[in-house]
Amino acid sequence: MRAVSISSPAKLRPAAMLWAISGAWLSVQAQPLQSESTTTIPVVSHSNNVSPGYAIPQFAVDPAWPALPETWLTGQVPGLAVDKHDNTVWVLHRPASIPNLSLGLTNGSASCCEPAPFVMQFSVEGKLLNSWGGPEGDRPWPENVHGLYVDAEGKVWIGGNGKSDHQIFSYTRDGEFVKAFGEAGKTDGNTSEHYLGNPADIVVDGTDVMIADGYINKRVVRLGKQDLDFVQAWGAWGNAPGGGTREGSFDTSQAASGNGDLSTGAKHFGDIVHCVDKSQDGRIYVCDRRNNRLQIFRKNEEGQVLFEKNLEIAAETGGLGTATDVAFSPDNKYLYVADMMNGRIWILWHDTYEVLGSIGRNGRYAGEFTWLHSIETDKDGNLYTSEVSTGQRVQKFVLTGLSKPDA
Repeated sequence: MRAVSISSPAKLRPAAMLWAISGAWLSVQAQPLQSESTTTIPVVSHSNNVSPGYAIPQFAVDPAWPALPETWLTGQVPGLAVDKHDNTVWVLHRPASIPNLSLGLTNGSASCCEPAPFVMQFSVEGKLLNSWGGPEGDRPWPENVHGLYVDAEGKVWIGGNGKSDHQIFSYTRDGEFVKAFGEAGKTDGNTSEHYLGNPADIVVDGTDVMIADGYINKRVVRLGKQDLDFVQAWGAWGNAPGGGTREGSFDTSQAASGNGDLSTGAKHFGDIVHCVDKSQDGRIYVCDRRNNRLQIFRKNEEGQVLFEKNLEIAAETGGLGTATDVAFSPDNKYLYVADMMNGRIWILWHDTYEVLGSIGRNGRYAGEFTWLHSIETDKDGNLYTSEVSTGQRVQKFVLTGLSKPDA
């Protein structure tokens, strides 16, 4: 099976205001921005073989997005979603990850600050529209939230990777509990049809709920949307899931690995199956973060999910691994891949997986990333990103236009 590879950026020059492709330097052709505060983010080319016919998206970061109430702080942000119905942006964060010294209003030591609610809904302009979350009343809630999806009916789906988090939950837009799959504290390996093992991500499409069951187990699970009945589970290459399970509970010390633990050709998924997503044309993307790759699948005419392609992402990268999430342009022409370890977003031509360039680098300033976690697009082609560990923020990248090489 042929693998498609994205080269590591380790030896490439830093981002510049101009970028090169096929030997020619190209400038950003920017359109009017939505906000005077936006700052252009250069696209850096990593290939000399890109077709001159491809236009390449250009972005500017809006450091003022979103507009939180003045006393609110966000912690680690492991969940990000765009509601395709009303084009609003949903953010899921971990209030407990905020250092106590920063919560002066909460602990009575200062006039600011306090944790924001777990779930926040924003307009694309950054206005807060709604907020809720946490184990209030009879509402069940993960110990450590991870993954967020808003389906076409407005249901909000959340997973978790805490010690007892072996469930996915769905809620109404206002936070009322709807239903769950799995059971807290119970996991039963990669062949189980009833239990999960620290589910990392969810995508809901048509009649399917697909789960990246991925911090303890090493598989993708497919459920029927109506009753959450088990339909299918698969592992790497579309085979039966295998490779064992993580021993004990996950903690952040296990997030990184040495190069010897990584293999883009591994027979099984690694122990961080980090995302599952579906493009408009039916391709199903699974982030095998531990093995620096995306694996791509598609349903056949009988409705079974089958393997299609192995896509390597900066294959020689160690540490945190690379592929953490994917997103698609509204016209489905571009594939965006979030790369945690290298702190960048890869831009690919979706049909062929050719690498057009990347934006970002590791860092803490606007347009840079610390533990880049999730990525989403809105109907206008703007990008949104989230960061965990000490990153603890979301960012908006405004699509400013396209830059096209001369034919």
